[in-house]
Amino acid sequence: MLTHEIIRLEITDSTNRYAAALISEKEINEGTIVLTRCQSAGKGQKDNVWESEGGKNLTFSMILSPVFLPTEKQFYLNKIISLAITDYLKSVINNIQDIKIKWPNDVYVADKKIAGILIENFLLGNRNNYSVVGIGLNINQEKFLSDAPNPVSLINITGEVYDTDEVLTNLCNSIDRRYEQLHDGRYAEIDSDYLNTLFRFGEFFLYEINNTKLQARIIGINLFGKLILETQAGEKIECDIHEVVFVLY
Repeated sequence: MLTHEIIRLEITDSTNRYAAALISEKEINEGTIVLTRCQSAGKGQKDNVWESEGGKNLTFSMILSPVFLPTEKQFYLNKIISLAITDYLKSVINNIQDIKIKWPNDVYVADKKIAGILIENFLLGNRNNYSVVGIGLNINQEKFLSDAPNPVSLINITGEVYDTDEVLTNLCNSIDRRYEQLHDGRYAEIDSDYLNTLFRFGEFFLYEINNTKLQARIIGINLFGKLILETQAGEKIECDIHEVVFVLY
């Protein structure tokens, strides 16, 4: 069981930055959470900024120390955090088949983004020393003002208002269970759960790969977390996050 000590901040630019500064200064108990009501410059992939109305959502970072995890398997941490979020969402949303993991760092409900993840690893030797797991989960925010194309929140989906502290507790319990699965080396189970939850898995859709649009289907994720696509001609293409765009509309 992780510690789940909570450092509560009224406002900060980024909980990931705050957590990274903490671990550079002293040893931190695994599972420590940096939580803020208002994040002024939340970090996302490709320098994106995470929009979150103050006090309405969860914006936090959890400090983990997966020293048991070889460097070449570090994408498994991404997998289990993504799965933990979907586990929680399946407990409160009726249409669980709508809940998907969009590679590499988003969680979708019915083609709309409800959560984002940013994991930053600090390495010592060939194993992770600390990992800062940043999570943004939209909960009670009803309107989104940024130009993000497809945000959604729990209140949008269910019509219910949620206690964010209760959501945090339940989400952390989900992370505990998935982290134990990772610690035990149950990689085959993780892979199966991940692929079964993966957005667009196995079906042909439009993608933009190196500025060229083509029809392809997702057939897997390689050991290092790259997306494996197969074209209609049977060609297999491995892409990292900078090389492929999901064409959603």
